[in-house]
Amino acid sequence: MKYALYLGCTVQTEQYALEASVREIMPKLGIELSDMSNTSCCGFPAFSSISQEAWIYLTARNLAVAEHMGCPVLPLCNGCHLSFIETKHYLAEDEVLKNKIDEKLAKEDLSYTGDVEIVHLLELLHDVIGSEKIRASVSNPLKDLLIAAHPGCHVIRPSELQKVDNAEDPQKLDDLIKAIGAETFDYPEKIDCCGSQLAVASGRSTLKIAGEKLQKVKSYGFDGVTTTCPFCFKMYDARQRAIMGTMRDRSLTIPVFYYTQLLGLSMGIEPERLGLMMNRSPVDEIIKQILEK
Repeated sequence: MKYALYLGCTVQTEQYALEASVREIMPKLGIELSDMSNTSCCGFPAFSSISQEAWIYLTARNLAVAEHMGCPVLPLCNGCHLSFIETKHYLAEDEVLKNKIDEKLAKEDLSYTGDVEIVHLLELLHDVIGSEKIRASVSNPLKDLLIAAHPGCHVIRPSELQKVDNAEDPQKLDDLIKAIGAETFDYPEKIDCCGSQLAVASGRSTLKIAGEKLQKVKSYGFDGVTTTCPFCFKMYDARQRAIMGTMRDRSLTIPVFYYTQLLGLSMGIEPERLGLMMNRSPVDEIIKQILEK
């Protein structure tokens, strides 16, 4: 199975560990990743709040590049995935807008028909590859680890446009956690926002939102948190020290992983190849625990 890999901005400028871990695990699961060239930012969230036409154009040209490659597109970012889904919806519903975008794309010798399939990382892992195949790929199950699932907002909202998972009761990430031998359970704050989209308008509010969730996660006894969203990961991992300061809670430390990093560890892949040296939350003890099994 072949997929056009769309990295977007955040992954290839800040969140290198997500790309590294995805590139490590996918070939072992029978997935071929084809790099996209001539891509641009998807326009989310900056352009989408200023000019709908500019945003739609940016996303449509990326979809047009993927269409030309003749395979489904795999955006690694929750925000990019939602931007792709929304653009596809708007262009299918608005003929006038579609004609405007077609004219702009034609200047670059690009065309967009709407036939490209957009696949989220969770869909690829859970629905296409499947929990059973992932379970069979595990050589070092992550036993005795209790991991909190954080699906993120943009993978389940707005639910009328995308069906990656159940908007009220998402379970796919939970299933994938269990497939690698770890444990998890539902908790009341599971689908709460990380607050990242408020960062420009109110940085303190962002840190408080994230901090309140991390406090709850710790209170439930979880050993760590996992997500597939680079924005959420950045909040919980890279901003953890700032969160501690805002919440005035120096004990508010918890390991944060991309799911693909945990999957890679369970497959016996070296931590460095999964980008784990770039995680800024305290992951070393869990890594040591896994490697010593």
